[in-house]
Amino acid sequence: MRYINKKEVGDPSNQSQIFTNISLKVLCCRYWSLTLWDCNDMIFPYWRIYWNKNQGGMLGYNDKLIPMNSDHVYIIPPFTPFYTRLKKRHIFNKGINVTGKVINQLTKEEDIEANSLMHLFIHFNLGIPFDNVAPGIYKLKLTSSQIEEISQITSRLKIENIIFSIKDNLKIQAFIMEILSRLEKELWDTINIDDRVLKTLRFIEANLNEKFSNSFLAENINMAPNSFARLFKTEMKITLHNFIQKRKIARACELFDHTNNTIEEVAYSLGYSDRYHFSRVFKSFTGVPPAKYRSGTVITL
Repeated sequence: MRYINKKEVGDPSNQSQIFTNISLKVLCCRYWSLTLWDCNDMIFPYWRIYWNKNQGGMLGYNDKLIPMNSDHVYIIPPFTPFYTRLKKRHIFNKGINVTGKVINQLTKEEDIEANSLMHLFIHFNLGIPFDNVAPGIYKLKLTSSQIEEISQITSRLKIENIIFSIKDNLKIQAFIMEILSRLEKELWDTINIDDRVLKTLRFIEANLNEKFSNSFLAENINMAPNSFARLFKTEMKITLHNFIQKRKIARACELFDHTNNTIEEVAYSLGYSDRYHFSRVFKSFTGVPPAKYRSGTVITL
């Protein structure tokens, strides 16, 4: 028997391969019945996957309403402005207004389907630079195997929707990745970024609690501060300072939407010295103060 003596990599081939690492972070995965879904001016810093078991849900984008059906899944990238409706019941034209409840083992779906939308939603992030794609609502027809995967996920959510086993985590993540792999190549082509800027983006994302200076970040990639500032703005179409603030506020929105952290806790975790400075920056990017953002969702369980 002949052994390959290549201990450092364990790969018998001399040809290098290049893989792109993706940091998938699932923020929530829920299965609800909705009787009101008037969500206006929605724009969030994370991806969403929506699927409805029955008819009646609609997504709005660029003044166009998109009827949703059960044989399709709908993917919404970060920072996409959109709104939602129920065909049978529309009340509010402002704010985020949702009435619904968790579907569990005691729920008889056949008894409530006529008046409720059976709605699966998954929120997640992919990390830099994959959260920086073109906005839009992408509609994909489900394969028979993906329909079966959704059935397994919703069945499991009816039993347990708080503590997820490794197996359940892998199923959800595999479903997300499979759906994303079917998106058109042109969507991902929008994230081709200079390696020096990409390195900076990843450094910022991993250290959002820090205060960054242009000179420090430029030195980190061996560039002069002025040259780096020009390169960054050319690549990202935004100044470095505004990008950092935008990412901090995006993380704040994520924390407000998926944790019970106070405004002070969120502010300090992102490197702001006090709540008032944080609130001013937050309002400048979102149009509303953080207290109002947190109270913008009306949910009846």
